[in-house]
Amino acid sequence: MVILTFVIGLVLLFVGADLLVRGASRLAIILGLTPLVVGLTIVAFGTSAPEGATSIAAALRDQPDLALGNVIGSNIMNVLVVLGMAAMIKPLVVSRQLLHIDVPIMIAVSVLLYVFALNGVISRFESGILLLGIVVYTSWMIRKSRKESQSGAKKTRQVQTNKLTIARYTAFVLVGLVMLVFGAEYLVEAASTIARQIGLSELIIGLTVIAFGTSLPEIATSLMAAFKQERDIAIGNVIGSNISNVLMILGVTGLVAPNGISVAPAALNFDLPFMIAVAIACLPIFFTGYRIGRREGALLFGYYIVYVGYLVLDASGHDAQQTYSTVMFAFVTPLIFITLLTLATLAWRKKHRELAAQKQ
Repeated sequence: MVILTFVIGLVLLFVGADLLVRGASRLAIILGLTPLVVGLTIVAFGTSAPEGATSIAAALRDQPDLALGNVIGSNIMNVLVVLGMAAMIKPLVVSRQLLHIDVPIMIAVSVLLYVFALNGVISRFESGILLLGIVVYTSWMIRKSRKESQSGAKKTRQVQTNKLTIARYTAFVLVGLVMLVFGAEYLVEAASTIARQIGLSELIIGLTVIAFGTSLPEIATSLMAAFKQERDIAIGNVIGSNISNVLMILGVTGLVAPNGISVAPAALNFDLPFMIAVAIACLPIFFTGYRIGRREGALLFGYYIVYVGYLVLDASGHDAQQTYSTVMFAFVTPLIFITLLTLATLAWRKKHRELAAQKQ
């Protein structure tokens, strides 16, 4: 029965992702929007539904640590795991808009969240500011996309824009989202049961299986988008999800929480700064020739394994935690930034040589 549940969850997950990507890409053409903007908005909001449901439910049960931790963990996983896995399968081309506008916005909202959290609580007023931010960001993105989409009108004429066609692709998106949510739930339930049967503790299950489960819609959608060559949707889904997680999900969560969202010292001292560092790390990675190659993808995924190792040792109070932490910050972190700098330098030199060759 457990294996059947696991298989059903897997099928729902990937069929749902296929429907979502197919519907979203066609709606982008019909509405005159770029696939990147659809990924940053419609797809990102939809795949963030599990994080939203988890955080709001936690706030209503007066579990603010879970509400905040869910968003922080999801944002870290989105960049390190979702982008990492997608890039390892299919190298992803990064648009200039993403590098110059959306990634800096993701970094800015991450820093803003840290500033709001400095006094130990994210108040309802601050949550309102976050929620207003997602309204402004989404409105601006859609308006900007329609103005700059030069081929939007041509593409629209190529697709029948009657109500039945629009309804069909809208149904693809909605059905795909529902299948993603249920597929993730079944998969997490089955994986948790299997993990208990082989003797893993609830702590390890929570840090791995459950955290992985809330990001499954993003993972499935970005992987499917990469396979279908809809790379703007693949990357836009991740960046858009991270922006909406902070602005929309924490905004709503903070408004419904009786006393706002309290921030634990551990989150303030480690998790939030780490989330900001991961967001900033996107800049040099994305700058390597405006693409995320397999090497960069493997680097991102590997760093997530290091991060989970730190969490497990820290939560279990293992004697090796202090040594691991020292190694992580004293050796691994500088090594990663040196690697990123090297990749960026190599990409710049390659681009410089290509420009020189063109002049000749």
